[in-house]
Amino acid sequence: MIAKQIIGKDFYGLLAYNQKKVESGEAVILDSNIELGSTVEMTEDFNIVRELRPRLGRAVYHVSLNLAPGEQLSNSQFLSLGEDYLKEMGFDDNQYIIYRHNDQSHQHIHIVANRVKLSGALVSDSKDYERSERLVRKLEKKYGLSELPDMTLEREAALTQKEIEKSLRTGNPPIKSMLQYQLREALKHSTTAEEFICQLRSKDIWPRFNISKTTGRVSGISFKYEGVIYKGSSLGRKYSWNNIIKQIDYEQIRDRTIILENNHSEQGNKGVVASDTDTSRNAIGETKDTEGGTIQTSEKSKYDLGGTQKDGLIDEPFTPFKMELEDFDRWKRKKKRKRTRN
Repeated sequence: MIAKQIIGKDFYGLLAYNQKKVESGEAVILDSNIELGSTVEMTEDFNIVRELRPRLGRAVYHVSLNLAPGEQLSNSQFLSLGEDYLKEMGFDDNQYIIYRHNDQSHQHIHIVANRVKLSGALVSDSKDYERSERLVRKLEKKYGLSELPDMTLEREAALTQKEIEKSLRTGNPPIKSMLQYQLREALKHSTTAEEFICQLRSKDIWPRFNISKTTGRVSGISFKYEGVIYKGSSLGRKYSWNNIIKQIDYEQIRDRTIILENNHSEQGNKGVVASDTDTSRNAIGETKDTEGGTIQTSEKSKYDLGGTQKDGLIDEPFTPFKMELEDFDRWKRKKKRKRTRN
């Protein structure tokens, strides 16, 4: 099932469109909690509640829920599905009308709802696409519909024209595609952060964790592969740190040591950073092309533990986490001296 959401400003135009479908026999009203009448009368009903939020511009919520070709639901099933969708998306005290259209080969319903609740509260539109996708996957199971993959995670970054041309010219697969494949496999066969790191390093992929100097939290991840560094999010949403930890078991305190040790062993193993522009800077005033597209390097990697100006991090004379980093370095030096004496 596919959900298509639109947030708009005008109730009248949307209601007129659906009312025309009803009058022509191409749609029926499955349910409504407002008094049905002419388009003008129904618009007035919606706008009365809308006035509880007079400064709100986009009060109109419109979503169509579309079944896969060949799938069927009865009117009562479609109504139940529509009501479940509204409730889970936060429309539990709102005006709404649910229409069933029969003007397409696939079965679908349209829902018109007021974002302003009868209490005057507002239904948030924050991350509504992601919330809707998760909900649709849940409703597919409940109503026995064919299940689609979670597109919020499956989406991967496409190859650039430059990467495609180089692959055709050399006959070698693009580094980005190879890295995406290896990351998919590592996530598939890992249950913990330690296993994930080990899976990657066994394939000569060096993960690099961006660690906040002030809080010690991991804020991002990048991957070095065949001399090129890619930010996780540049490979696809599935490979950003926030989405990786949804797929493996990660705990900040428990996994701190393995992450610090990974970053420590990777220091000095620098690469060039892939980007999306057409030129790159290898040193001040120098540029270089790579298979990853645009690359950028500097004397100090932006993936250094100290963070970057973009991260909003600042150097501090002392923090508990900074002391932990220094203790970790002292422990490594002490261990090295002990091996030398033996």
